Amino acid sequence: MLVAAAVCPCPPLLVPEVAAGAAPELDGARTACADAVGVLAASRPDLLVVVGPAEQSGRGTHPEGTPGSFRGFGVDVGVRLGAAKGIAAERDLPPSLAVAAWLLRRIGWADAPIEGLGVGEPLEAERCIQVGRDIAARAERVALLVMGDASACRTLKAPGYLDERAAPFDAEVARALGAADVAALKTLDAGLAYELKASGRAPWQVLAGAAEGANLTGALLYEDAPYGVGYVVATWS
Repeated sequence: MLVAAAVCPCPPLLVPEVAAGAAPELDGARTACADAVGVLAASRPDLLVVVGPAEQSGRGTHPEGTPGSFRGFGVDVGVRLGAAKGIAAERDLPPSLAVAAWLLRRIGWADAPIEGLGVGEPLEAERCIQVGRDIAARAERVALLVMGDASACRTLKAPGYLDERAAPFDAEVARALGAADVAALKTLDAGLAYELKASGRAPWQVLAGAAEGANLTGALLYEDAPYGVGYVVATWS
């Protein structure tokens, strides 16, 4: 059963070495993410599953101990999902899960076994919801760390340029995540999310499936759009 969840954005710029001189601009987001992950630790889960967007090569499960890095973003910074287990991972963590691993290392996570799950953007809503149901059924006390960004079309300089639909979409996402509104997340418009380059849609719908019947209460910790990309931090407990 799902007992807690934290929702965080996944830009590699959260890692100060990647952001370099621009690092202070995301200090507020980093603090909110640390607070959100702290809620997961306080829930004393039997299992933590980290869910984030992934390309084709990064889809599927990533066992505890899987390595990742930010070398593709120009810095020699490596991470690992939880403790090293002496296993040979089939593939490295996708960037979203590498950011999650960095967040967990930052607070010194040692509270429960960890598993990563990369989900592809095209995964339809019902599949995402069923994946979430299956995750929640895996242990008596399950926690989720859900990574993903809202739209990338909030300003003229945003990666997806300015789209007038982006701000209302992000506002509804922030409201739903802050209110733990399972029904609203289930019915997010996948087509619109794709057009707005919102990488969090599928992970948020995994969360919605996992949270069915859990009666969790949400809290919105952060919502902003630096660089024209919507970042939301929320907790469910």
